[in-house]
Amino acid sequence: MNRLNITLIVLTVTLGMYGQNSIFSTIHEIEPVKNHYKEFKKLSNEKRAEYAFMDTIEYPTDNYLDFILVYASNKPYYLSSNQVDFIMQSVNFPANSSEQTRAELDFLLSLQKKRTEKQEERVMELARVGYWPHKNYTKTDDRYERNLKDLFFLVRETFDESYNPKKFPNTTKLLKGIMNDARLLEFVLKFNKIRARPYHLDSKIKPLQKIPTPSFASGHTLWAYIQAYTLSELIPEKRSKFISLAYEVGLSREIMGVHFPSDDETARQIAHRMLLLMWNTSTFQKDFEAAKAEWN
Repeated sequence: MNRLNITLIVLTVTLGMYGQNSIFSTIHEIEPVKNHYKEFKKLSNEKRAEYAFMDTIEYPTDNYLDFILVYASNKPYYLSSNQVDFIMQSVNFPANSSEQTRAELDFLLSLQKKRTEKQEERVMELARVGYWPHKNYTKTDDRYERNLKDLFFLVRETFDESYNPKKFPNTTKLLKGIMNDARLLEFVLKFNKIRARPYHLDSKIKPLQKIPTPSFASGHTLWAYIQAYTLSELIPEKRSKFISLAYEVGLSREIMGVHFPSDDETARQIAHRMLLLMWNTSTFQKDFEAAKAEWN
Protein backbone atom coordinates (compact mmCIF):
# COMPACT_ATOMS: atom_id res chain seq x y z
CA MET A 1 0.00 0.00 0.00
CA ASN A 2 1.21 3.53 -0.81
CA ARG A 3 2.86 5.19 2.21
CA LEU A 4 0.71 8.31 1.85
CA ASN A 5 -2.40 6.11 1.93
CA ILE A 6 -1.21 4.39 5.09
CA THR A 7 -0.44 7.60 6.95
CA LEU A 8 -3.77 9.18 6.00
CA ILE A 9 -5.61 6.06 7.19
CA VAL A 10 -3.72 6.25 10.48
CA LEU A 11 -4.61 9.93 10.71
CA THR A 12 -8.31 9.18 10.24
CA VAL A 13 -8.36 6.38 12.81
CA THR A 14 -6.36 8.31 15.40
CA LEU A 15 -8.63 11.33 15.15
CA GLY A 16 -11.49 9.13 16.32
CA MET A 17 -14.59 11.24 16.87
CA TYR A 18 -13.28 13.87 14.50
CA GLY A 19 -13.02 11.47 11.55
CA GLN A 20 -14.89 11.90 8.27
CA ASN A 21 -17.64 9.45 9.28
CA SER A 22 -18.17 10.96 12.71
CA ILE A 23 -21.66 12.06 13.71
CA PHE A 24 -20.07 15.44 14.42
CA SER A 25 -18.89 15.85 10.84
CA THR A 26 -21.27 17.63 8.48
CA ILE A 27 -18.92 18.93 5.82
CA HIS A 28 -18.69 17.68 2.26
CA GLU A 29 -16.59 14.58 1.68
CA ILE A 30 -13.30 15.09 -0.08
CA GLU A 31 -13.42 14.48 -3.83
CA PRO A 32 -11.70 11.28 -5.05
CA VAL A 33 -8.14 11.61 -6.29
CA LYS A 34 -8.10 12.01 -10.07
CA ASN A 35 -6.02 12.49 -13.21
CA HIS A 36 -2.25 12.13 -12.93
CA TYR A 37 -2.42 12.20 -9.14
CA LYS A 38 -4.44 8.98 -9.22
CA GLU A 39 -1.92 7.31 -11.54
CA PHE A 40 1.09 8.24 -9.41
CA LYS A 41 -0.52 6.75 -6.30
CA LYS A 42 -0.38 3.34 -8.01
CA LEU A 43 3.43 3.45 -8.11
CA SER A 44 5.87 2.43 -5.40
CA ASN A 45 7.06 5.28 -3.19
CA GLU A 46 9.75 3.17 -1.49
CA LYS A 47 13.51 3.60 -1.81
CA ARG A 48 15.34 1.82 -4.62
CA ALA A 49 18.83 0.65 -3.70
CA GLU A 50 20.23 1.24 -7.19
CA TYR A 51 19.44 4.97 -6.86
CA ALA A 52 20.32 5.34 -3.18
CA PHE A 53 22.41 8.47 -3.80
CA MET A 54 19.17 10.32 -4.58
CA ASP A 55 17.93 9.83 -1.04
CA THR A 56 20.81 11.89 0.35
CA ILE A 57 19.57 15.03 -1.43
CA GLU A 58 17.66 17.52 0.70
CA TYR A 59 16.68 21.13 0.22
CA PRO A 60 19.85 23.23 0.74
CA THR A 61 19.42 25.04 4.05
CA ASP A 62 21.60 27.94 2.86
CA ASN A 63 18.74 28.92 0.55
CA TYR A 64 16.18 29.42 3.34
CA LEU A 65 14.29 32.70 3.43
CA ASP A 66 14.92 33.38 7.10
CA PHE A 67 11.75 35.29 8.07
CA ILE A 68 9.61 32.40 6.83
CA LEU A 69 11.05 30.21 9.59
CA VAL A 70 9.10 32.31 12.09
CA TYR A 71 5.82 30.97 10.72
CA ALA A 72 6.73 27.48 11.91
CA SER A 73 6.77 28.74 15.51
CA ASN A 74 3.50 30.71 15.41
CA LYS A 75 0.51 29.72 17.53
CA PRO A 76 -2.45 28.07 15.76
CA TYR A 77 -5.76 29.91 15.64
CA TYR A 78 -8.40 27.18 15.20
CA LEU A 79 -6.25 24.05 15.44
CA SER A 80 -4.33 22.95 18.51
CA SER A 81 -0.56 22.57 18.59
CA ASN A 82 -1.02 18.82 19.08
CA GLN A 83 -3.15 18.59 15.95
CA VAL A 84 -0.58 20.50 13.91
CA ASP A 85 2.18 18.22 15.18
CA PHE A 86 0.15 15.08 14.54
CA ILE A 87 -0.64 16.03 10.95
CA MET A 88 3.03 16.85 10.36
CA GLN A 89 4.14 13.45 11.65
CA SER A 90 1.43 11.55 9.77
CA VAL A 91 2.42 12.43 6.21
CA ASN A 92 5.57 12.04 4.18
CA PHE A 93 6.73 12.28 0.60
CA PRO A 94 7.84 9.48 -1.74
CA ALA A 95 11.52 8.61 -1.49
CA ASN A 96 13.71 10.53 -3.92
CA SER A 97 14.90 7.24 -5.38
CA SER A 98 11.40 5.79 -5.73
CA GLU A 99 9.56 4.78 -8.86
CA GLN A 100 6.89 7.37 -8.05
CA THR A 101 9.31 10.29 -7.76
CA ARG A 102 10.98 9.38 -11.07
CA ALA A 103 7.58 9.26 -12.76
CA GLU A 104 6.67 12.63 -11.25
CA LEU A 105 9.91 14.17 -12.48
CA ASP A 106 9.24 12.83 -15.98
CA PHE A 107 5.75 14.30 -15.80
CA LEU A 108 7.17 17.71 -14.87
CA LEU A 109 9.59 17.50 -17.79
CA SER A 110 6.67 16.79 -20.13
CA LEU A 111 4.80 19.82 -18.77
CA GLN A 112 7.93 21.93 -19.24
CA LYS A 113 8.25 20.83 -22.84
CA LYS A 114 4.65 21.79 -23.58
CA ARG A 115 4.60 25.08 -21.66
CA THR A 116 3.09 27.94 -23.67
CA GLU A 117 3.58 31.66 -23.19
CA LYS A 118 -0.06 31.99 -22.14
CA GLN A 119 0.38 29.24 -19.54
CA GLU A 120 3.50 30.88 -18.18
CA GLU A 121 1.70 34.19 -17.78
CA ARG A 122 -1.16 32.56 -15.88
CA VAL A 123 0.99 30.44 -13.57
CA MET A 124 3.19 33.41 -12.69
CA GLU A 125 0.05 35.42 -11.96
CA LEU A 126 -1.06 32.66 -9.59
CA ALA A 127 2.43 32.48 -8.08
CA ARG A 128 2.08 36.07 -6.89
CA VAL A 129 -1.22 35.39 -5.13
CA GLY A 130 -1.13 34.55 -1.46
CA TYR A 131 -2.35 35.97 1.84
CA TRP A 132 0.41 36.46 4.41
CA PRO A 133 -0.61 37.11 8.05
CA HIS A 134 2.45 39.29 8.75
CA LYS A 135 1.35 41.76 6.07
CA ASN A 136 -1.95 42.14 7.89
CA TYR A 137 -0.28 43.49 11.03
CA THR A 138 -1.01 47.13 10.32
CA LYS A 139 -3.05 49.07 7.77
CA THR A 140 -0.08 51.37 7.24
CA ASP A 141 1.83 48.54 5.61
CA ASP A 142 1.89 49.34 1.88
CA ARG A 143 1.13 45.67 1.17
CA TYR A 144 -2.00 45.62 3.34
CA GLU A 145 -4.66 46.20 0.66
CA ARG A 146 -3.07 43.83 -1.85
CA ASN A 147 -2.83 41.20 0.87
CA LEU A 148 -6.55 41.48 1.63
CA LYS A 149 -7.31 41.29 -2.07
CA ASP A 150 -5.33 38.06 -2.28
CA LEU A 151 -7.26 36.69 0.72
CA PHE A 152 -10.39 36.93 -1.42
CA PHE A 153 -8.80 35.52 -4.59
CA LEU A 154 -11.11 32.49 -4.89
CA VAL A 155 -14.13 34.65 -4.12
CA ARG A 156 -13.20 37.26 -6.72
CA GLU A 157 -12.46 34.64 -9.36
CA THR A 158 -15.81 32.95 -8.70
CA PHE A 159 -17.91 36.11 -8.56
CA ASP A 160 -16.32 39.48 -9.42
CA GLU A 161 -14.23 42.33 -8.02
CA SER A 162 -17.20 43.75 -6.07
CA TYR A 163 -16.95 40.79 -3.67
CA ASN A 164 -14.28 42.09 -1.32
CA PRO A 165 -13.25 41.92 2.35
CA LYS A 166 -14.92 45.24 3.23
CA LYS A 167 -18.32 43.90 2.18
CA PHE A 168 -17.82 40.58 3.98
CA PRO A 169 -16.03 41.34 7.29
CA ASN A 170 -17.07 38.09 9.00
CA THR A 171 -15.97 35.98 6.05
CA THR A 172 -12.70 37.92 6.11
CA LYS A 173 -12.20 37.07 9.78
CA LEU A 174 -12.87 33.39 9.09
CA LEU A 175 -10.47 33.23 6.15
CA LYS A 176 -7.78 35.04 8.14
CA GLY A 177 -8.06 32.42 10.88
CA ILE A 178 -7.76 29.44 8.54
CA MET A 179 -4.89 31.10 6.69
CA ASN A 180 -3.02 31.57 9.95
CA ASP A 181 -3.23 27.82 10.53
CA ALA A 182 -2.49 26.98 6.89
CA ARG A 183 0.72 29.01 6.93
CA LEU A 184 1.75 27.51 10.26
CA LEU A 185 1.20 23.94 9.06
CA GLU A 186 2.79 24.65 5.69
CA PHE A 187 6.10 25.68 7.21
CA VAL A 188 6.06 23.14 10.02
CA LEU A 189 5.90 20.56 7.24
CA LYS A 190 8.47 22.20 5.00
CA PHE A 191 11.12 22.70 7.66
CA ASN A 192 10.65 19.27 9.23
CA LYS A 193 10.55 17.29 5.98
CA ILE A 194 13.15 19.35 4.05
CA ARG A 195 12.18 17.90 0.68
CA ALA A 196 14.32 19.01 -2.22
CA ARG A 197 12.64 20.85 -5.06
CA PRO A 198 12.25 18.96 -8.36
CA TYR A 199 15.10 20.92 -9.96
CA HIS A 200 17.44 19.71 -7.20
CA LEU A 201 16.83 16.11 -8.27
CA ASP A 202 16.87 16.61 -12.03
CA SER A 203 18.92 19.40 -13.60
CA LYS A 204 16.85 19.20 -16.79
CA ILE A 205 13.96 20.81 -14.94
CA LYS A 206 14.13 24.57 -15.50
CA PRO A 207 11.72 26.29 -13.08
CA LEU A 208 10.12 29.58 -13.97
CA GLN A 209 11.13 30.73 -10.50
CA LYS A 210 13.30 29.23 -7.76
CA ILE A 211 11.68 29.06 -4.33
CA PRO A 212 13.50 29.81 -1.03
CA THR A 213 11.77 27.06 0.98
CA PRO A 214 11.61 23.24 0.87
CA SER A 215 9.11 21.53 -1.42
CA PHE A 216 6.80 19.41 0.77
CA ALA A 217 3.98 20.21 0.97
CA SER A 218 2.81 22.86 -1.49
CA GLY A 219 1.79 26.03 0.34
CA HIS A 220 -0.10 27.44 -2.63
CA THR A 221 -2.09 24.23 -2.98
CA LEU A 222 -2.75 24.07 0.76
CA TRP A 223 -4.17 27.58 1.01
CA ALA A 224 -6.15 27.18 -2.20
CA TYR A 225 -7.85 23.98 -1.02
CA ILE A 226 -8.45 24.98 2.60
CA GLN A 227 -10.13 28.13 1.32
CA ALA A 228 -12.03 26.19 -1.37
CA TYR A 229 -13.33 23.67 1.17
CA THR A 230 -14.32 26.39 3.66
CA LEU A 231 -15.97 28.61 1.06
CA SER A 232 -17.89 25.67 -0.37
CA GLU A 233 -19.46 25.13 3.07
CA LEU A 234 -20.48 28.80 3.08
CA ILE A 235 -21.68 28.76 -0.54
CA PRO A 236 -22.34 25.09 -1.46
CA GLU A 237 -23.67 25.85 -4.93
CA LYS A 238 -20.21 27.15 -5.92
CA ARG A 239 -18.22 24.17 -4.64
CA SER A 240 -17.26 22.86 -8.08
CA LYS A 241 -15.91 26.28 -9.07
CA PHE A 242 -13.90 26.66 -5.86
CA ILE A 243 -12.44 23.16 -6.21
CA SER A 244 -11.62 23.77 -9.87
CA LEU A 245 -9.73 26.94 -8.97
CA ALA A 246 -7.79 25.14 -6.22
CA TYR A 247 -6.91 22.39 -8.69
CA GLU A 248 -5.61 25.03 -11.12
CA VAL A 249 -3.46 26.60 -8.40
CA GLY A 250 -1.93 23.21 -7.57
CA LEU A 251 -1.27 22.31 -11.20
CA SER A 252 0.29 25.73 -11.78
CA ARG A 253 3.07 24.83 -9.33
CA GLU A 254 3.89 21.77 -11.42
CA ILE A 255 3.84 23.75 -14.67
CA MET A 256 6.27 26.16 -13.01
CA GLY A 257 8.58 23.25 -12.22
CA VAL A 258 8.67 24.01 -8.48
CA HIS A 259 6.53 21.22 -7.01
CA PHE A 260 6.07 17.49 -7.35
CA PRO A 261 2.49 16.26 -7.89
CA SER A 262 2.77 14.46 -4.53
CA ASP A 263 3.38 17.85 -2.86
CA ASP A 264 0.06 19.01 -4.25
CA GLU A 265 -1.99 15.88 -3.59
CA THR A 266 -0.77 15.73 0.01
CA ALA A 267 -1.68 19.41 0.47
CA ARG A 268 -5.18 18.70 -0.86
CA GLN A 269 -5.66 15.85 1.61
CA ILE A 270 -4.27 17.87 4.51
CA ALA A 271 -6.52 20.83 3.73
CA HIS A 272 -9.65 18.70 4.05
CA ARG A 273 -8.37 17.13 7.26
CA MET A 274 -7.67 20.60 8.65
CA LEU A 275 -11.24 21.68 8.00
CA LEU A 276 -12.59 18.55 9.69
CA LEU A 277 -10.59 19.37 12.80
CA MET A 278 -11.50 23.06 12.77
CA TRP A 279 -15.17 22.27 12.18
CA ASN A 280 -15.44 20.55 15.54
CA THR A 281 -14.32 23.55 17.59
CA SER A 282 -16.60 26.16 19.11
CA THR A 283 -14.37 29.03 17.98
CA PHE A 284 -14.53 27.98 14.34
CA GLN A 285 -18.28 27.33 14.51
CA LYS A 286 -18.91 30.79 15.95
CA ASP A 287 -16.89 32.47 13.21
CA PHE A 288 -18.37 30.22 10.51
CA GLU A 289 -21.97 30.99 11.50
CA ALA A 290 -21.23 34.73 11.45
CA ALA A 291 -19.72 34.37 7.97
CA LYS A 292 -22.61 32.19 6.81
CA ALA A 293 -25.08 34.92 7.74
CA GLU A 294 -23.35 37.25 5.26
CA TRP A 295 -24.07 34.83 2.40
CA ASN A 296 -27.67 34.11 3.39
